[in-house]
Amino acid sequence: MKDAQENILVTDEQLIQDEFDKLIKEYLNTNHRRKVELITKAFNFANQAHTGVKRRSGEPYIMHPLAVARIVCNEMGLGSTSICSALLHDVVEDTEYTVEDIENMFGKKIAQIVDGLTKISGGIFGEQASAQAENFRKLLLTMSDDIRVILIKIADRLHNMRTLGSLRPAKQYKIAGETQYLYAPLAHRLGLFTIKTELEDLSFKYEHPQEYESISTKLQATEELRNTVFEKFAGPVHERLEKLELSYEMRARVKPIYSIWNKMQTKGVPFEDIYDIYAVRIIFDSKPGIDDKNLCWDVYSAITDIYRIRPDRIRDWVSRPKANGYQALHLTVMGPDGQWVEIQIRSRKMDEIAEKGFAAHWKYKGNNIEEDTELDKWLKTITEILENPDPNALDFLDTIKLNLFTAEIFVFTPKGDIKTLPQGATALDFAYALHTNIGNKCIGAKVNHRLVPLSHRLTSGDQVEILTSRSQSPQIEWINFVTTAKARTKIDGALKKMRKEAARVGEEKILKIFEKEELEPTVNNIDKLAQYFGFARREDFFYSVEKGDTPLPDSIKKLLKEKTDNVLFKYVKQALRVASKNDKDLTKQKVETQEEKRKQAIDKTKPYLLSELGYDQNYVIAQCCKPIPGDDSIGFINDDGKVVVHKRACPIATRLKSSFGERILSTEWSNHKNLSFEATLEVKGIDALGVLNTITQVLSKDFNVNIQHLMVDAKDGVFEGKLKIKVHDVEDVQRICVNLSKVKNIKFIGRVAD
Repeated sequence: MKDAQENILVTDEQLIQDEFDKLIKEYLNTNHRRKVELITKAFNFANQAHTGVKRRSGEPYIMHPLAVARIVCNEMGLGSTSICSALLHDVVEDTEYTVEDIENMFGKKIAQIVDGLTKISGGIFGEQASAQAENFRKLLLTMSDDIRVILIKIADRLHNMRTLGSLRPAKQYKIAGETQYLYAPLAHRLGLFTIKTELEDLSFKYEHPQEYESISTKLQATEELRNTVFEKFAGPVHERLEKLELSYEMRARVKPIYSIWNKMQTKGVPFEDIYDIYAVRIIFDSKPGIDDKNLCWDVYSAITDIYRIRPDRIRDWVSRPKANGYQALHLTVMGPDGQWVEIQIRSRKMDEIAEKGFAAHWKYKGNNIEEDTELDKWLKTITEILENPDPNALDFLDTIKLNLFTAEIFVFTPKGDIKTLPQGATALDFAYALHTNIGNKCIGAKVNHRLVPLSHRLTSGDQVEILTSRSQSPQIEWINFVTTAKARTKIDGALKKMRKEAARVGEEKILKIFEKEELEPTVNNIDKLAQYFGFARREDFFYSVEKGDTPLPDSIKKLLKEKTDNVLFKYVKQALRVASKNDKDLTKQKVETQEEKRKQAIDKTKPYLLSELGYDQNYVIAQCCKPIPGDDSIGFINDDGKVVVHKRACPIATRLKSSFGERILSTEWSNHKNLSFEATLEVKGIDALGVLNTITQVLSKDFNVNIQHLMVDAKDGVFEGKLKIKVHDVEDVQRICVNLSKVKNIKFIGRVAD
C-alpha cells in the first residue's frame, strides 16, 4: 500500500514538473523579458501552498494554476507579471497566506492583481453570486485599475470550462450559463476572439450535448468536400498574390459549432442550408514603408480581379476598427463552384490583435507604435456607470451587458467627427454620448438634415445634429428612449436629483405655512400632516405638494387639532391594520418555512424527475420558452419552492443560471402520454390548391392532433405559415415533421419558438 502511494506521489510530481517545463518553454518563445527566476519562484511557492490538495477530477490542484498560467502566456500573450499572478491566483483564497505575504515575496503589482482576483472570486463569479451587484461593481473597478485582473479571470474560467466534465449536471449548467451570459461577452469586448469562441462552444457542448455532437459529426463528414472547394478557390488567388511579392499565408477557417447552431435557430434552417460554414483568411507580413491598410486593399483588388464580388457584404474594419480593436477587411465573392465565399484580409499584427485581443495591442503600444485604443474609452464608460449609487442587482448586470456584447454603428457629428454606438441606439443616446449636459437639454435631433424625435433609432453613416433648449430637463419616459448604459445611468441620476430638489422646495412651502399659522414645525406635526394626506414618507409628501398633486387647505390648524376621538379612532384603525398584518406575516412565515423545507427536500445531486403525475404540483412549464417533454431543459427553484422548467437555450434561463446558480437543477423527463403541451411549427412551400387541406388532414387523421391556431400567408406563388398544435413530446413533433415533409410542395417544416 505504501509503495503504491509513493508511486502515485512520484507520478504526480512528474506530471506537475512536465506542465511547468511546458510553461517555461512557451514563455521563452515569447518576446517578453526573460524573468524565469521570478516565475519559478512563484511556481514553487504556489506548489508548496497547494501541496496535497486535489481537484474534483483527482489531479493535483497546482495543475489548475499552471494551466491558467499557460493560457495567460500562450493564448493571451501576457508577460511574467501576469504569469506569476496566474500561478498565485488561488493562494490567498484557499490557503493561510495573505496578500501581505504575496507583496513581501513578489512585489506590490503582483500582490494587487492577486488581491483583485481574490476579491472577485466570491462575487458575481462565486458560489453566492445571486443578485450581488456590489461584487460586480468591485470587479469592474478593479478591472479599470488593472485589466490583467479580468484577463486572468477569463483564463481561469476557460480552464474550468475545459475540465467541466468532472462536475454534476446541475453545476455544469450553472457554470455554462454564466459563461455564456458574462464571460464570453467580456472576452468578446476585450478582443479575445479565439477564447470567446471556445467559451461559447464549450458552454454549448455541455448544455446541448446531442446537438453539439450532431453538428461536429456533420462538419467532419463534409471536411473533405470543403478542402476540395478551398483548393479550387485558392489556386488562382495564389498566382495573383505572388505577383504582389507579399509574404502571406492563406487558410480556410471553419465556422464555430455554436455559431452554426445559433444561425440554424435564428434562420430556422437545417445544417445543410448554412452556406458560410467556412471563410478564407489571408494573413500577410507588413512591408517597410507601406501602410498595412494599403496592402489590404491591394489584396482586395487582386481577388476581385478574379472573382465576382457581392457589394452589400464588404466590411471595412481597416479604416475604422471595431471598439475591441479588431481590424480586417471582409468581402464576399462568388467562388468557382457557384457558392459565396467570405474572405478576411489582415496583416500579421491585425491577426494577432484579433486572436489575442488588447494584450497584443499593449505589445505594440509598448513599442510606441500604437496610440490609445478604444478599450480606454470603454473602461471610462464602465467607470461612469459605476457612479450610479444603488442599482438593482440584475438590472445593473443587464446595463453593463448592454455595453459588452453588441453590434456597433458609426454616426457622424455635423463637423464630421465619428461616434461609435451600439446597434439600436437612438438620437437621445447620441446626445448623451456627446456630453451629459447636451443629453439633459435635448429636445430633438436632425438626422441627415431631417427633424426626428428623441426616440429615433440611428443607423451607420447617419449625420446627427442635436437640438437643445435651456428650459429642457430629463423626463421619466426618456428611460424608454435609450439603449446605452451611459444614457440610462445619467437620466436616472438626473431624475433623482430633480425629485430631491422638488421635495426640498415642497418642504419650504410647508414650513412657511406652519410659520404663517404660528405652529411648531416639529417632526411629529409634519408626519401627522403627511399621514392625513396618505403619505408614509415625508419626502413623498413634500414632492407631491411641490408638483401640485396635493393642494393644501387654507388652514392646517384644524387638521392638526382634530378631536381626540377622531385621532383615537385613527390610531385604533391603524393598530387593527398592524395586527392584521402581523397575522398575515405569521401565516406567510409558516408558508415560507414549508416552502423552505420543500426546497431542501430536493436532491440537487440527481436529475429532477419531470413526471406526468407531478405536473402543476411539483413543477410548472416556463411560459417564456414553453419546453415540452424531450427538450433539453433545466429546472429553477422559484421563491415559492416550485420548480419552473425552462429550455436550456432560453435567454431567461441563461440569466437565471448566471445569477441564481444555486437554484438550478438538472432535469429528466419521464414518459408523457396523457398530458399535451403546446408546440409551434413553421411551414413553407409552393402555393398550390389543396396544400392547406392536406396539412390539416395529416395532423388530424394520422396523428389525432388538436390544432389550436393556424395562420398561413400566400404571396407570389409561395406560402408560409405557423401551426400551433398540442403534442405529448418531442418525438410527436419529429414524426409530424417527417410526415409533412413528404407532402408535395412543402419545402420546409420545423419547430420554432412561440
